[in-house]
Amino acid sequence: MLIEVNPHAPEYPKIKKVVDELKNNGVIVYPTDTIYGLGADITSKKGIEKIYKIKQKKASGLTFIIHDLKHVAEYAHVSDYAYKLMKRLLPGPYTFILKATKKVPKELIPNKKTVAIRIPANYICQAIVKELGQPIVSTSVNITGEPYFTDPLEIEKKFGNQIDAIVDNGPLPNDPSTVIDLTTDEPIIIRQGKGDISVF
Repeated sequence: MLIEVNPHAPEYPKIKKVVDELKNNGVIVYPTDTIYGLGADITSKKGIEKIYKIKQKKASGLTFIIHDLKHVAEYAHVSDYAYKLMKRLLPGPYTFILKATKKVPKELIPNKKTVAIRIPANYICQAIVKELGQPIVSTSVNITGEPYFTDPLEIEKKFGNQIDAIVDNGPLPNDPSTVIDLTTDEPIIIRQGKGDISVF
């Protein structure tokens, strides 16, 4: 189901329709400030299982898309340094790796003690997470090890019967987020993507 949403002023009825799919254990595709995300409600085991099935991989860590930094402490241990850095760069095209709290379900971070946090600078994404009232667990739209899908029409063609709602914002550049490890006293660049690393 393709849903076109105004990227500058997301229409509430459309956002609610997408969120209703999440609350009903659905999986959605939605735009971020980098590439399209494949997401489910953080509390939906069925939704998370669907993501792993689509990705064709065993359980592994997923990124948490949150609405506001004030919620990050629920899921991650954040030092003063890490918080100041994140506050300066978010919302933005960065993914931050932090030590996970006990609140994070084990099935979301198997064999790991860290969690990935994002706050994309995208009005649609922010509206969805705000309306849901809790994080979306998310990953890229692709089969593990294969290129990202960046065009909603191609996503629908490939995965349409496995995805409950696709928010269509047109093709996006194939430019993922910059991944930064903040589990130590100094930031470590894990992947250089769209986010500028000259700020470190």
